[in-house]
Amino acid sequence: MAQACSWNPGIVGEACEVSASEAKSSGVFWTFSPMVDVARDSRWGRVSEGYGEDPYLNGIMGAAAVRGYQGESLDGENSIAACLKHYVGYAYSQGGRDYQYTEISRQSLWDTALPPFEEGVKAGAATLMSSFNDISGVPGTANHYTLTEVLRDKWGFDGFVVSDWDAIKQLQTQGVAEDRAEACLKAISAGVDMDMVDDVYLENIDSLVTTGILDEKILDEAVRRILRVKFRLGLFENPYIEELSEDERFLLPEYRTVARNLASETFVLLENRDGLLPLSSENSRIAVMGPLADNSVDILGSWSAFGSGEDAVSILDGLKNVYGTDVKYVAGCPFDGNDRSGFAAAKRIARASDAVILCMGEKASWSGENASRASLALPCIQEDFIREIAACGKPVIVLVSSGRAVELSRIAEWADALMLIWQPGTEGGNAVADIISGKVNPSGKLAITFPYNAEQQPSYYNQRQSARPFMGHYQDIPKEPVYEFGYGLSYTDFEYGDIRLSSPVVTENGTLVAEIDVTNTGKTDGQETLLWFVRDHSASISRPVKELKHFEKHFIPAGETYTFRFEIEPRRNLSYPDSDGNRILEKGKFSLIAGDSETGFELR
Repeated sequence: MAQACSWNPGIVGEACEVSASEAKSSGVFWTFSPMVDVARDSRWGRVSEGYGEDPYLNGIMGAAAVRGYQGESLDGENSIAACLKHYVGYAYSQGGRDYQYTEISRQSLWDTALPPFEEGVKAGAATLMSSFNDISGVPGTANHYTLTEVLRDKWGFDGFVVSDWDAIKQLQTQGVAEDRAEACLKAISAGVDMDMVDDVYLENIDSLVTTGILDEKILDEAVRRILRVKFRLGLFENPYIEELSEDERFLLPEYRTVARNLASETFVLLENRDGLLPLSSENSRIAVMGPLADNSVDILGSWSAFGSGEDAVSILDGLKNVYGTDVKYVAGCPFDGNDRSGFAAAKRIARASDAVILCMGEKASWSGENASRASLALPCIQEDFIREIAACGKPVIVLVSSGRAVELSRIAEWADALMLIWQPGTEGGNAVADIISGKVNPSGKLAITFPYNAEQQPSYYNQRQSARPFMGHYQDIPKEPVYEFGYGLSYTDFEYGDIRLSSPVVTENGTLVAEIDVTNTGKTDGQETLLWFVRDHSASISRPVKELKHFEKHFIPAGETYTFRFEIEPRRNLSYPDSDGNRILEKGKFSLIAGDSETGFELR
């Protein structure tokens, strides 16, 4: 999620190159990444693992990750096999509850869930992982339509598919297999080539083939697919690696630099009243508080595996590296519970400071697999702490670390500056200090909508159009989210001009060129990401209110102007899929949107 908020596929790919290098040098030739599940309900814990709510963004970032892991060739010196997951529709889990049934129409499957996987396949992904979920009555692990008819027949994928952990035996609990033998038959016949962990294939394939229940050609094809990837990885020619010490493989200075640069681009500045940030030298007495301040473990986030807090830079240490002994620390409050014993000392230190930085948010274990949450609010003790420190009358900067969209409506009122730092990893503390001090200008933008509260879920920008847009909303909460998809502030100001089109009309085989000038009107150099959205005003199958079709991030020095450009190709950018995945391109009126600028054009 954090990586998606960087809107920088290049640095995401670079980070994956680092991961591949560390893995390959340790004898690991395969990673279960990237996850490209389009996630629109932050109650689902695994929202942290994917690239947000938009299928186009998921596809671009997923493809960048695949290329980063796999390099120019799978048998390259630092290349490993990528694995697109979870194929497909896992993020549609009802109510955000993990492993649950998912109801997805075929058209929505093609419109939203499948596109990122198709982009990953086009990028050359060597493997895919089938999903846990039951897709409208047929689990992903036994779904011949998705695994064979779409993946193999339509897209021409020739790598292999691995099941998710214990997923084949779970066909029994999902009610589509009477026993392990039937689960085996259904999974391998549908197109799952490798069984992860549960030994269902090992126990049953021999007898199924011997008795003629399973056609041996299906087994041969599964074996062929797996061997093909192993050959491409060079495992038969070069099965061994050079033995290197840990110091030669992990956490090299250049790797840490990538982690630090990526983390700083992922942070999203949500509020910055009166230009509080960056902190000037006049704010020399800085108080740092909160459960995530002196914490180098939880900033690693879920799935940190063997990542060690000893190797990570905490937010407190990062700030001390910049501001030195002027930084005063007290935890103040825990993650949760009712222990308010630290409040009094924290308020004394706050009153004696020029500015207070509160490091709040989620434990690592609160997001990730099997980490669904009914509420998106931070624990009451955290909110109480923020409110009471804010009442001390000193400027308050709230940093929120989380793996999902959390409830920020009240916190935003109390904070003079508010910034999401997600789960920033080993160099998180240094990256925070880079932003706070102004060494780096924040450039992150939200890849997921931040709803008013959990009851507003699912909340995402590209919903289908309502029959009565002016009605039908909850009467007891605002209809708008707190922060929209694509929102994010900078330390400078960017002024958008009007969209210019090469023509008001485009034909089916033509190209329409759109341009818009963006000027950095502030005093600070900065990066700006421009998002291009298209609205289809009338279609045979209803379209979303708007859809992201292109984005570009560019560095713009203070006082200078950059012209962003988008070449619209109707078949690529204006068509949409039917329930069989066939592209429909219809003549009619469209709108192009960038920032606050909108203009119309016609496809004839």
